[in-house]
Amino acid sequence: MSDQQVWRLPEREQMEDATDVPEASDLALEDINPLNPHLFRENRWQSHFSRLRAEDPVHFNELESSGRYWSLTKYDDIRNVNSDWKRFSSASGFVLGPPVGAKWKGMSLMQSSFISMDPPTHTEQRRTVKPVSSPPNLREMEPIIRERTAAVLDALPEGETFDWVDTVSVELTTLMLATLLGFPIEDRRKLTRWSDIVFAVPEPGGVIESGEQKIAELMECGEYFSRLFDQRRADPGDDLVSMLVHGEDTKHLSAFDLLGTILLLIIGGNDTTRNAMTGSVYGLNKYPEQYDRLNADPSLIASMAPEIIRWQTPLSYMRRTANEDCEIGGKQIRKNDQILMWYISGNRDESIFANGDAIDISRENAFRHLSFGTGIHYCVGSRLAELQLRILWEEIHERFERIEVESEPEWTASSFVHGYTRLDVQLTRSAS
Repeated sequence: MSDQQVWRLPEREQMEDATDVPEASDLALEDINPLNPHLFRENRWQSHFSRLRAEDPVHFNELESSGRYWSLTKYDDIRNVNSDWKRFSSASGFVLGPPVGAKWKGMSLMQSSFISMDPPTHTEQRRTVKPVSSPPNLREMEPIIRERTAAVLDALPEGETFDWVDTVSVELTTLMLATLLGFPIEDRRKLTRWSDIVFAVPEPGGVIESGEQKIAELMECGEYFSRLFDQRRADPGDDLVSMLVHGEDTKHLSAFDLLGTILLLIIGGNDTTRNAMTGSVYGLNKYPEQYDRLNADPSLIASMAPEIIRWQTPLSYMRRTANEDCEIGGKQIRKNDQILMWYISGNRDESIFANGDAIDISRENAFRHLSFGTGIHYCVGSRLAELQLRILWEEIHERFERIEVESEPEWTASSFVHGYTRLDVQLTRSAS
């Protein structure tokens, strides 16, 4: 690939070149490629992963834009790779990218964040933001989360259809993100927009329509945060931006590198929490007997939260890169091969989660889900995400008899972010 060639995202290659994907049963095994965004926008990914788990759990694909890569679809294989950072590195990126060593025009902001690093640098930079999920900080934040959740729910209309994604999920997550970052509340929806465009595949009528539009909007994001970084250097607070610009392990970082870390935190907080919030409403409507159980026994909310996060799996996969020739599941992996750990499949692995396609709000081992990763890259905000989901449903139980889904949701056109763009609902308030 020449120095002047602009790289095409693997997802975009699949979006443009592999439309009208057949059902898994109609494909030759070697032709199955779970990366295709059409499968996720159409909510048809389940059978493709089910077949791979049964017939080819370490599955090879190759694309022009990415070169060689492997899909891991079984729970144990995913955990083993995720926990072995010496053999399977994060340093080349956490989503499927160009072949290692290829030269292409441009650099990903995410490449400069600690999720795309190995120890010791990863450990040092992660240490700066880790206090956000400490038990004392969560205890301090709980009343703020509860107050805001109550206010949003109290303002919901009864007897008319509205979009749960925008009205509740996005609003609650952006309020929390703005608070954590020390970001102006009045501009909070910018955080959602910037998060959405990072992994959006350009297409007519899509979240973004061109690569040029993505670059322009991310430049706006960079300029905004550069001003915020300067403000916090002069006048620090107790927010994440202040932690980063004054932290011993991060204060030396360039504005570009700081922005990469900020975007990582925004995406982690936005995509994980907002899609779990929406997935909880959709999932409980899909399994109404579980909704009935929850209404009858609200103490199940505590065990429901990790089960919903398992079932939803807000980020479908994470990537590692092989540092050496090795073997996984009898397959010969070459040095520099990319490896996709499909959390969304491991979380449905029948050998770990019985009847894994269904929701069971009292599932005893739901906490073993892979949605937050494992090992050194375990999600730093996992406890906060679970806390927000738990509080949401405690407050829902206090107010509503039912939240009814009116139609099937609209899904995100992405194989990385497993999310919703719209979910129409109506609610019925409790009589008391």
